[in-house]
Amino acid sequence: MAAEPAAGASGARVDHLVTSGTFSLDGGTWEVDNNVWIVGDDRECVVIDAAHDADAIASAVGDRRLVAIVCTHAHDDHIDAAPALADRTGAPILLHPADTELWKLTHPDRAPDGELTDGQELAVAGTVLRVLHTPGHCRGAVSLYAPDLGTVFTGDTLFAGGPGATGRSYSDFPTIVESIRERLLTLPPATVVRTGHGDDTTVGAEAPHVEEWLARGH
Repeated sequence: MAAEPAAGASGARVDHLVTSGTFSLDGGTWEVDNNVWIVGDDRECVVIDAAHDADAIASAVGDRRLVAIVCTHAHDDHIDAAPALADRTGAPILLHPADTELWKLTHPDRAPDGELTDGQELAVAGTVLRVLHTPGHCRGAVSLYAPDLGTVFTGDTLFAGGPGATGRSYSDFPTIVESIRERLLTLPPATVVRTGHGDDTTVGAEAPHVEEWLARGH
Protein backbone atom coordinates (compact mmCIF):
# COMPACT_ATOMS: atom_id res chain seq x y z
CA MET A 1 0.00 0.00 0.00
CA ALA A 2 1.28 3.46 -0.90
CA ALA A 3 0.35 6.65 0.92
CA GLU A 4 -0.62 9.36 -1.55
CA PRO A 5 0.44 13.00 -1.04
CA ALA A 6 -3.09 14.41 -0.79
CA ALA A 7 -3.99 15.39 2.75
CA GLY A 8 -6.52 17.84 4.07
CA ALA A 9 -6.60 20.09 7.10
CA SER A 10 -8.76 17.46 8.76
CA GLY A 11 -5.86 15.00 8.67
CA ALA A 12 -7.61 12.80 6.13
CA ARG A 13 -5.32 11.20 3.57
CA VAL A 14 -5.54 8.97 0.52
CA ASP A 15 -4.01 5.49 0.62
CA HIS A 16 -3.63 3.45 -2.56
CA LEU A 17 -3.65 -0.30 -3.12
CA VAL A 18 -3.40 -2.18 -6.43
CA THR A 19 -5.12 -5.57 -6.67
CA SER A 20 -5.23 -8.01 -9.57
CA GLY A 21 -7.90 -10.30 -10.98
CA THR A 22 -10.29 -10.53 -13.89
CA PHE A 23 -13.09 -8.52 -15.48
CA SER A 24 -15.89 -10.43 -17.20
CA LEU A 25 -18.82 -9.11 -19.23
CA ASP A 26 -20.66 -9.98 -22.45
CA GLY A 27 -18.98 -13.39 -22.66
CA GLY A 28 -15.38 -12.16 -22.41
CA THR A 29 -12.86 -12.23 -19.57
CA TRP A 30 -9.75 -10.07 -19.23
CA GLU A 31 -6.89 -9.85 -16.72
CA VAL A 32 -6.92 -6.49 -14.94
CA ASP A 33 -5.14 -4.50 -12.23
CA ASN A 34 -7.44 -2.29 -10.17
CA ASN A 35 -6.81 0.76 -8.04
CA VAL A 36 -8.36 0.53 -4.59
CA TRP A 37 -8.54 3.89 -2.81
CA ILE A 38 -8.80 4.28 0.97
CA VAL A 39 -9.72 7.73 2.28
CA GLY A 40 -9.49 8.52 5.98
CA ASP A 41 -7.17 8.99 8.92
CA ASP A 42 -5.76 6.70 11.61
CA ARG A 43 -9.22 6.18 13.16
CA GLU A 44 -11.67 5.67 10.31
CA CYS A 45 -11.82 5.38 6.55
CA VAL A 46 -13.87 4.49 3.49
CA VAL A 47 -12.85 2.06 0.77
CA ILE A 48 -13.55 3.07 -2.83
CA ASP A 49 -13.97 -0.04 -5.01
CA ALA A 50 -13.31 -3.31 -3.18
CA ALA A 51 -11.56 -5.10 -6.02
CA HIS A 52 -10.42 -8.74 -6.09
CA ASP A 53 -8.73 -9.23 -2.71
CA ALA A 54 -10.70 -8.71 0.51
CA ASP A 55 -7.77 -9.87 2.65
CA ALA A 56 -5.36 -7.32 1.17
CA ILE A 57 -7.91 -4.52 1.50
CA ALA A 58 -8.73 -5.47 5.10
CA SER A 59 -5.01 -5.50 5.89
CA ALA A 60 -4.65 -2.00 4.42
CA VAL A 61 -7.60 -0.77 6.49
CA GLY A 62 -6.03 -2.31 9.59
CA ASP A 63 -7.74 -1.56 12.89
CA ARG A 64 -9.51 1.54 11.57
CA ARG A 65 -13.29 1.70 11.54
CA LEU A 66 -14.47 1.15 7.99
CA VAL A 67 -17.31 3.62 7.49
CA ALA A 68 -18.42 2.38 4.08
CA ILE A 69 -17.45 0.39 1.00
CA VAL A 70 -18.27 2.75 -1.86
CA CYS A 71 -18.70 1.35 -5.38
CA THR A 72 -18.00 3.70 -8.28
CA HIS A 73 -19.93 1.21 -10.46
CA ALA A 74 -20.93 -2.45 -10.54
CA HIS A 75 -18.57 -4.08 -13.02
CA ASP A 76 -17.38 -7.28 -11.38
CA ASP A 77 -13.74 -6.23 -11.08
CA HIS A 78 -14.76 -3.30 -8.87
CA ILE A 79 -17.18 -5.18 -6.58
CA ASP A 80 -16.08 -8.81 -6.46
CA ALA A 81 -14.50 -8.48 -2.98
CA ALA A 82 -17.15 -6.13 -1.55
CA PRO A 83 -19.40 -8.70 0.21
CA ALA A 84 -16.44 -10.48 1.83
CA LEU A 85 -15.02 -7.17 3.04
CA ALA A 86 -18.44 -6.12 4.35
CA ASP A 87 -18.87 -9.40 6.21
CA ARG A 88 -15.43 -9.02 7.73
CA THR A 89 -15.79 -5.39 8.83
CA GLY A 90 -19.52 -4.75 9.19
CA ALA A 91 -19.26 -1.81 6.79
CA PRO A 92 -22.19 -1.12 4.44
CA ILE A 93 -21.82 -1.46 0.68
CA LEU A 94 -23.08 1.63 -1.18
CA LEU A 95 -24.01 1.64 -4.89
CA HIS A 96 -26.02 3.87 -7.21
CA PRO A 97 -29.36 2.10 -7.85
CA ALA A 98 -29.05 2.48 -11.63
CA ASP A 99 -26.36 -0.24 -11.45
CA THR A 100 -28.50 -2.76 -9.55
CA GLU A 101 -29.03 -4.93 -12.63
CA LEU A 102 -25.29 -5.03 -13.29
CA TRP A 103 -24.55 -5.80 -9.62
CA LYS A 104 -26.85 -8.83 -9.74
CA LEU A 105 -24.73 -10.39 -12.49
CA THR A 106 -21.95 -10.83 -9.91
CA HIS A 107 -23.83 -11.03 -6.61
CA PRO A 108 -27.38 -12.30 -7.29
CA ASP A 109 -27.95 -13.29 -3.66
CA ARG A 110 -26.39 -10.27 -1.90
CA ALA A 111 -27.82 -6.79 -2.39
CA PRO A 112 -25.93 -3.59 -1.57
CA ASP A 113 -26.75 -2.12 1.83
CA GLY A 114 -27.46 1.43 0.73
CA GLU A 115 -27.82 3.73 -2.26
CA LEU A 116 -25.61 6.49 -3.59
CA THR A 117 -27.41 9.55 -4.94
CA ASP A 118 -26.18 12.53 -6.91
CA GLY A 119 -25.12 15.31 -4.54
CA GLN A 120 -24.95 13.03 -1.51
CA GLU A 121 -22.08 13.78 0.87
CA LEU A 122 -20.21 11.03 2.70
CA ALA A 123 -18.30 12.21 5.76
CA VAL A 124 -15.12 10.50 6.93
CA ALA A 125 -12.23 11.68 9.08
CA GLY A 126 -13.40 15.28 9.02
CA THR A 127 -13.59 15.49 5.24
CA VAL A 128 -16.38 14.99 2.71
CA LEU A 129 -16.75 12.89 -0.43
CA ARG A 130 -19.41 14.36 -2.72
CA VAL A 131 -21.18 11.89 -4.99
CA LEU A 132 -21.41 12.90 -8.66
CA HIS A 133 -23.55 10.68 -10.88
CA THR A 134 -21.41 10.25 -14.00
CA PRO A 135 -23.12 7.62 -16.19
CA GLY A 136 -21.83 6.37 -19.52
CA HIS A 137 -19.35 3.61 -18.68
CA CYS A 138 -22.43 2.09 -17.11
CA ARG A 139 -25.74 3.52 -15.95
CA GLY A 140 -24.97 3.90 -12.27
CA ALA A 141 -21.37 5.07 -12.49
CA VAL A 142 -20.43 7.72 -9.94
CA SER A 143 -17.38 9.83 -9.18
CA LEU A 144 -16.46 11.00 -5.68
CA TYR A 145 -15.17 14.54 -5.30
CA ALA A 146 -13.16 15.45 -2.19
CA PRO A 147 -12.68 19.23 -2.40
CA ASP A 148 -10.63 19.39 0.83
CA LEU A 149 -8.17 16.92 -0.68
CA GLY A 150 -8.18 18.46 -4.16
CA THR A 151 -9.03 15.14 -5.75
CA VAL A 152 -11.81 13.26 -7.52
CA PHE A 153 -12.14 9.48 -7.71
CA THR A 154 -13.55 8.71 -11.14
CA GLY A 155 -13.72 4.91 -11.25
CA ASP A 156 -13.81 3.99 -14.93
CA THR A 157 -15.41 7.25 -16.12
CA LEU A 158 -12.28 9.33 -16.78
CA PHE A 159 -8.69 8.18 -17.26
CA ALA A 160 -5.39 9.73 -18.22
CA GLY A 161 -6.05 10.05 -21.95
CA GLY A 162 -9.80 10.02 -22.11
CA PRO A 163 -13.12 8.39 -21.23
CA GLY A 164 -13.61 4.87 -19.96
CA ALA A 165 -14.69 2.14 -22.36
CA THR A 166 -18.22 2.26 -23.78
CA GLY A 167 -18.23 -0.72 -26.14
CA ARG A 168 -20.08 -3.15 -23.86
CA SER A 169 -23.53 -3.59 -22.35
CA TYR A 170 -24.97 -0.81 -20.19
CA SER A 171 -22.57 1.79 -21.67
CA ASP A 172 -22.97 4.78 -24.01
CA PHE A 173 -20.28 7.04 -25.48
CA PRO A 174 -22.27 10.31 -25.81
CA THR A 175 -23.43 9.87 -22.21
CA ILE A 176 -19.93 9.40 -20.79
CA VAL A 177 -18.62 12.44 -22.68
CA GLU A 178 -21.48 14.55 -21.33
CA SER A 179 -20.79 13.28 -17.79
CA ILE A 180 -17.11 14.14 -18.07
CA ARG A 181 -17.70 17.53 -19.64
CA GLU A 182 -20.50 18.64 -17.30
CA ARG A 183 -19.56 17.00 -14.01
CA LEU A 184 -15.78 16.49 -13.99
CA LEU A 185 -14.12 19.05 -16.24
CA THR A 186 -15.98 21.80 -14.38
CA LEU A 187 -13.94 21.00 -11.26
CA PRO A 188 -10.82 23.12 -10.54
CA PRO A 189 -8.08 22.39 -13.11
CA ALA A 190 -5.59 21.30 -10.43
CA THR A 191 -7.95 18.59 -9.16
CA VAL A 192 -6.14 15.24 -9.17
CA VAL A 193 -8.09 12.52 -11.00
CA ARG A 194 -7.63 9.16 -9.29
CA THR A 195 -8.83 6.45 -11.62
CA GLY A 196 -10.04 2.87 -11.40
CA HIS A 197 -7.02 1.57 -13.34
CA GLY A 198 -3.64 3.03 -14.17
CA ASP A 199 -2.10 6.41 -13.48
CA ASP A 200 -3.49 9.62 -12.03
CA THR A 201 -4.10 12.70 -14.14
CA THR A 202 -5.63 16.13 -13.51
CA VAL A 203 -8.76 17.88 -14.68
CA GLY A 204 -6.60 20.53 -16.36
CA ALA A 205 -4.59 17.93 -18.28
CA GLU A 206 -7.70 16.26 -19.73
CA ALA A 207 -9.97 19.26 -20.37
CA PRO A 208 -8.36 20.41 -23.66
CA HIS A 209 -8.89 17.02 -25.34
CA VAL A 210 -12.67 16.60 -25.47
CA GLU A 211 -12.89 17.33 -29.20
CA GLU A 212 -10.20 14.72 -29.85
CA TRP A 213 -12.23 12.12 -27.96
CA LEU A 214 -15.32 13.01 -29.92
CA ALA A 215 -13.44 12.75 -33.21
CA ARG A 216 -12.05 9.31 -32.44
CA GLY A 217 -15.32 8.07 -30.91
CA HIS A 218 -13.93 6.59 -27.71
